Amino acid sequence: MGADGTEKSKTTYREAMREAIREALRSDDRVFLMGEDVGRYGGCFGVSLGLLEEFGPERIRDTPLSESTFVGAGIGAALAGMRPIVEIMTVNFSLLALDQILNNAATLLHMSGGQLPVPIVIRMTTGAGRQLAAQHSHSLEGWYAHIPGIRVLAPATIEDARHMLAPALADPDPVLIFEHGSLYNLSGELRPPTRPVDLDHAAIRRPGTDISLITYGGSLPKALAAADELAAEGVEAEVIDLRALRPLDDAAIAASVTRTHRAVVIDEAWRTGSLAAEVCARIAERSFYELDAPVERVCSAEVPIPYARRLEEAALPQTADIVAAAHRAVD
Repeated sequence: MGADGTEKSKTTYREAMREAIREALRSDDRVFLMGEDVGRYGGCFGVSLGLLEEFGPERIRDTPLSESTFVGAGIGAALAGMRPIVEIMTVNFSLLALDQILNNAATLLHMSGGQLPVPIVIRMTTGAGRQLAAQHSHSLEGWYAHIPGIRVLAPATIEDARHMLAPALADPDPVLIFEHGSLYNLSGELRPPTRPVDLDHAAIRRPGTDISLITYGGSLPKALAAADELAAEGVEAEVIDLRALRPLDDAAIAASVTRTHRAVVIDEAWRTGSLAAEVCARIAERSFYELDAPVERVCSAEVPIPYARRLEEAALPQTADIVAAAHRAVD
């Protein structure tokens, strides 16, 4: 029992996502899960473990190793009235289905004059930090956030992992959910939601007055750790979790910069053409005269993500990099 009298339970990000899928399957017969190894193997990252035994092969469907094919099948099922959850093993492999996502899922509603909604949810693992080398470790969610016609989510907390799926399935448009691989083992308390989860707005994960640390997904724990280090030095950082990458919550970003007058944007993608670049541009457009220092960016090195542990760590944004960027803005 928490201090506020609300019951809490200990769980992991992985288990929270599994329970969200289980709840969706139980509450709506139109929902089914499909993807590579989601059935007998339990999912490449263990998210769907046990669901095949509970719901059977008609609703937990193992697919061939052909992303374009099974994403296309999911789009067809959505057009026919089903509510598919399609799992792609990693974001790198989603490029094999980019034609289906961009040219079909994102465009059919528009091209049909509103007659053909595509209510599909596509989940995929993103990000590095687990020594899986370049073909399994990139952060390409910013590419998808570029596409009109889809919603792009990046749950960074156990609560969002548990509660974002239901409203995503209720959305008439395609929804892409990016789950950072480093978060699956994240453990903590999960409290029941007091209201439906909001898919449109960013969240303040730590209030502050001196600088805004703006991030999402797997970089949120690093931003929070950086805020702790800065607090020990007398700098109070506000940490903003974007949560939704399309549409971006411009109002929340502007409000935070108005409070703190400085900003660091943290993004595990490459710096050039990144989501961080988009956030910086929007700050310049909406909040330029609120800034007391140039906006800082902390992104991955512009190299394929290395396999070797120390090289991988050197290529990725780390807490120390965020702290250094904050000092440049504050000092």
